Amino acid sequence: MASITIHVEPRHADNTTCDHKVKPSGKPRDAASGCTGRTAYAVVCSEHGDVGTPHHVKQLAEPAATEHRQEHRAALATR
Repeated sequence: MASITIHVEPRHADNTTCDHKVKPSGKPRDAASGCTGRTAYAVVCSEHGDVGTPHHVKQLAEPAATEHRQEHRAALATR
């Protein structure tokens, strides 16, 4: 059985992954990078893809990731 990973991923406004260096405000550090800035954080599961709706604050996305991880653990425990 493959392991399931769940992580919080920063996103641009168009929902693409943002792996650029940004300022605390979410604006890009390098204006020439083509980054539009981070606007949200999505919980991503390797089995289910995006889980729920993106959160605008990372601290709100982390509990959602933990909750989804617990759902997977509960499902394994009932098998």
